[in-house]
Amino acid sequence: MALHRVNTDDYQQQLDEKVARLQQAYTPYTQLEPEVFPSPPSHYRLRAEFKMWQEGGRVDYAMYRQGEYKKPFVITEFTVGSERINELMPPLLDAINQSELLRKRLFSAEFLTTLSGDALITLIYHKPLDEAWEQEARKLQSALGVPILGRSRKQKLVLERDYVIEKLDIKGKVYQYKQVEGSFTQPNGHICQSMIQWAKDCSNDASGDLLELYCGNGNFTIPLAEHFDKVLATEISKVSVNAAQENIAANGVENLNILRLSSEEFTQAIDKVRPFRRLKDFDLDSYDFSTVLVDPPRAGLDVDTCAMIARFPRILYISCNPQTQLENLAELTKTHNVERFAIFDQFPYTDHTESAVMLVRK
Repeated sequence: MALHRVNTDDYQQQLDEKVARLQQAYTPYTQLEPEVFPSPPSHYRLRAEFKMWQEGGRVDYAMYRQGEYKKPFVITEFTVGSERINELMPPLLDAINQSELLRKRLFSAEFLTTLSGDALITLIYHKPLDEAWEQEARKLQSALGVPILGRSRKQKLVLERDYVIEKLDIKGKVYQYKQVEGSFTQPNGHICQSMIQWAKDCSNDASGDLLELYCGNGNFTIPLAEHFDKVLATEISKVSVNAAQENIAANGVENLNILRLSSEEFTQAIDKVRPFRRLKDFDLDSYDFSTVLVDPPRAGLDVDTCAMIARFPRILYISCNPQTQLENLAELTKTHNVERFAIFDQFPYTDHTESAVMLVRK
């Protein structure tokens, strides 16, 4: 099925099939019925990138079929994309085709949108962006009412801003996030809200302090902070750390600190393998960690980090790759029991599924 157009009548069937496959895969570690969080059947993806196909003096949006990356095909609709993306696609394309400055050597266009209606468009070129391009792009920005960002080799031209502001409603409480272009954000906003609420529900009876690894811009960290005395979170991306600091301030959170460390570095720090200057103002021994939250990249947890988190009474493990999570569970279930198991349909109509478990020490 083409990703740009979906048959929503098939949604429940594809979800049921994914849940059945995943539940079977997890049976060595839990017999729990999974908590299943469905996605909206359409208009669920908040960000999108299109190749701009140049032919016959005009440009069109194009995508690639899986396995056919040398054969782009022109698209005129993108029903998996947010309604905001679909609103912006036609007027942006019309304006580009009416301006040779904007069209010439345009390689791709990226849309970053939010559930709260904010949007940012990035135009990527195979040419230097000069003053003439900037003037034309500013006219486009004014006409669309959306910030435009230009990129070329070793060049980033910000006309207004390079971020959007998302507002997520978690059971009536609204959290605000700065999401920077080019940094990681959850692509499915509705599923993101479900994941945050699930993690908060798992922490309702928590006490002590929280450690979070791979915290990004504070997506989970900020809402969970209210359940703990103190929170320490780590993230390796400097852009995400800076955004997280702003998000902490914007949401008025006062018991949360962010460190720019990888999970491997934090493991070395807490095990006192070596000192880190970035930790000179932090006394790790002063924290009484009761819970650790991890949301690692597709590769999952490295051996040392997996061993380190196994020392925590409670583990919240959210995964974008169930296969590597299963590999980690082979170790973690030696010391912990799976007490909650959730499936999040982040990418409908694909084989991709996100999963989460809450583990409690035996």
